[in-house]
Amino acid sequence: MDRLIHWIERVAGALLGLVTVLIVVSAIGRYLLARPVPDAFDLSRLVLGVAIIWGLAGLGYWGSHIKVDLLAGLLGPRAKRAVNGLAWAVLFGFTALLAWKIHGRVINAFNGGDATMDLRLPHWPFFAAIWLGLLAALVTTGWRLWLVLARGRDLAEFEDIEAAALVATPGADEESRA
Repeated sequence: MDRLIHWIERVAGALLGLVTVLIVVSAIGRYLLARPVPDAFDLSRLVLGVAIIWGLAGLGYWGSHIKVDLLAGLLGPRAKRAVNGLAWAVLFGFTALLAWKIHGRVINAFNGGDATMDLRLPHWPFFAAIWLGLLAALVTTGWRLWLVLARGRDLAEFEDIEAAALVATPGADEESRA
């Protein structure tokens, strides 16, 4: 599963890099050469949407989002496990509903012929990539939910990894104190 997660994260990172390059090239073309990249705005927002959703798939496993453990910290192990299970079940349900709605959007964009303004690139492949990212998020979130419910694991195992990464990063201590 870790190899799948790393592959998913690489896809999200590569897409984010592509958006960055597209925006920089378009800005240089627009302001220095008076020739913007055609469909740069549409392409950057569509690819950014794909990158965000593929990043959600990584979040579904690592749980590296903002967490507030005030209530869970006061609970015993069984109650804490129930709260974690409920939280991951809610995230799984939200992701499933979003995947269902985006699937409908893929079908509508395919049948409706939605396209970008300049190059007339169809929107449906981008929406399909978003939908695939949501399917990946369902797999990763479902896996984490199973680990929480069946094995009693929570996110504490990753907090030590994050702390070690901060210590290993030069200048991280100064940044965290600032």
